[in-house]
Amino acid sequence: MAHSLFPSRSLHRIARTAALFGGLVFAANAVADGKSDAVKFTIKTGSPEQTVLHFGASDAWSMKYVGLWPEAEQEKIADWLFSMENDAAGKPKGIGLSVWRFNLGAGSEEQGDSANIKPGTRTDCVLQADGSYDWSKQAGQRNFLKLAKARGVPHFLAFLNSAPVYFTKNGWATNTGRGGTINLRDDCYDDFANYMAEALAGIEKRDGIHFDYLCPVNEPDGSWNWLGPKQEGSPATNREIARLVKETDKALTKKKLSTQIIVPESSDLRCLLGIHQTDWQRGNTISTFFSKDSTATYLGGLKHVPNLIVGHSYWTNTPVEFMRDIRVALRDSIKKYGLDYWQTEICIMSNDTEIGGGRGYDFSMKTALYVARVIHHDMVFANAKSWSWWRAIGEDYRDGLVRAYTTDSLRTGWASDSKLLWALGNYSRFVRPDAVRYDIEAADAAGKVIAEGYNDPTGVMCSAYRNADGRWVVVAINYAEAVKPFAFSTDDAKARQWQMYRTSDISAESLAPIGTTDGETQLAPRSITTFVEQP
Repeated sequence: MAHSLFPSRSLHRIARTAALFGGLVFAANAVADGKSDAVKFTIKTGSPEQTVLHFGASDAWSMKYVGLWPEAEQEKIADWLFSMENDAAGKPKGIGLSVWRFNLGAGSEEQGDSANIKPGTRTDCVLQADGSYDWSKQAGQRNFLKLAKARGVPHFLAFLNSAPVYFTKNGWATNTGRGGTINLRDDCYDDFANYMAEALAGIEKRDGIHFDYLCPVNEPDGSWNWLGPKQEGSPATNREIARLVKETDKALTKKKLSTQIIVPESSDLRCLLGIHQTDWQRGNTISTFFSKDSTATYLGGLKHVPNLIVGHSYWTNTPVEFMRDIRVALRDSIKKYGLDYWQTEICIMSNDTEIGGGRGYDFSMKTALYVARVIHHDMVFANAKSWSWWRAIGEDYRDGLVRAYTTDSLRTGWASDSKLLWALGNYSRFVRPDAVRYDIEAADAAGKVIAEGYNDPTGVMCSAYRNADGRWVVVAINYAEAVKPFAFSTDDAKARQWQMYRTSDISAESLAPIGTTDGETQLAPRSITTFVEQP
C-alpha cells in the first residue's frame, strides 16, 4: 500500500526520465554532458576504516499499539522493517534492520491522565508498585521483538527514558518542576539497576530475546530538561550517570547477563565534545567518562561497559559544512580516547530547514535523500559503527520510517511505506553486521586526485564496505537534479559484476533491482543506488 507523493519538480523529472526503470538507459545528451566532469572512484582495499555492526530503529512509541493490530498488518510492517528475503522479481521485501531498540517502560501508562504525559507517549512497566512483576505488560512491543527475531534480526538494545515512577523524585516519568539533575531518588539507584536487570532477564526467559545492549539514560544532557507533558525523560549529571552505570554493572553481573551498558545517548554531538546549552555537569561527556583523570566518573574497566560512546545526530546536520566538521572533531576525539562511536537516534527536526523541518509526513525522496546524506556523513566522517533511525513507525511528522494510520481506539489501523524506509535499506539491507568500511579515492578524468572527492553533498557521495562473506558493497547517493556518470573499481584491478538496487522518486523504484554493471554506469537524478558484488 505504498504512497508515491512527489513535489512538482519531481513530477517533471519523472516524465523526463521515464525510461530509467531499466536502470541503464539514459538520454544520450545527459551521458555526453556528464563525461566532462567524470570522476573515477577507486576502493582502497588496503585502507580499512571502521567495522560496521548494525543499522536499526526503535519501537517507541507506536509498537505499544501496532503490536496489537491485526496479524496481517503486523506481518506486513515486520517484513518491511526486518525481512532479508526477496520477492519473485528479486526485489527485497524489507530493509533488513540488524538491531532493534526496545523502549523499556517506566509506568506512566498505568498513571493515566495523572502521568503529566501525553497518552500516545506513555509506557507501561513490568514492575508493579508492590515490587512484583507483571509479565503481561508491554505486550505490543514484545510482539514486535518476536517478529524481529523470527526474521533474523541478530541484535537487540533496550533503552530507558526514565526510571520507573516508583523510584522518581516527583512520582512521574517526566522531569516537570525540576532542574537538571536525575529524576531518581537517592536511595533508589540500586533498585533501578536491579529492575533493569530483572526486566531483561525476564523478557529473555519468556520471549527468547537476549538484549545485547542496555542504555539506562537517554539524552540526559538535553537543554530542555525533559519538561512534560510531552514524553518520558530525565536529565542527569555525569556523576549521576556514572553512579547509575556502576550499579547497573553490579546488577547485570549478579544476574549473570552478558548485556553491555552503553552511554550516554547524548542529545547533541556537541555535548560529547564540550559544553552546549547546558553546564559543566552534563557536558564534555567523552573525557568525563573515559579519561582516567576523571576519577569520580571514569567508566573504563567496568565488566559490562565497552570502550564506546553513544550519541544522537539531532541538530548537527545543517549547514552542511558544520555537519562534516563536527563529525571530524568527534572522530578525532574518540580516536584519542581509544573509543568506538554509535549514532543511535535521529529524525527530522525544526532546524532541518532545507527540507522544511519535521512537520508533515513526507513519502518522497526529499526527506530520504537528506537522511541518506546524514548517514553518509556519520559513516564516513564520524566512523560510526552503528546507525539507527528514531521511530520505526510515526504519524504526521517526519520521525517514522513507516507512516501509521489509526482508528480512534488505536487498537487497529494500517500503514504505508516511504522512500525514507527504502533509502535506509540501501545501507541496512546490504551492509551486514561485521562489514568493514574502506576508504575511497576519487580522481578526475586526468587522473588528478580530488580531496574528499567521494563527498559532494550536492552531487555524488559514495562509501564502500566489505561484508564478512568477502563481498563488496558500494552505496552511491546522487543529490543532484541531473544524471551523473559513475565509474568505480577496487585498486586490485579485479573485474567484478555488480547488482544494482535503486531508490528514487519513481514509484516502482524502492530498493528495486535495476540490472547489473561492471562498475561503469550513470546515477539517476535524486537517487540512492547500492551496488552489490556478484558471486
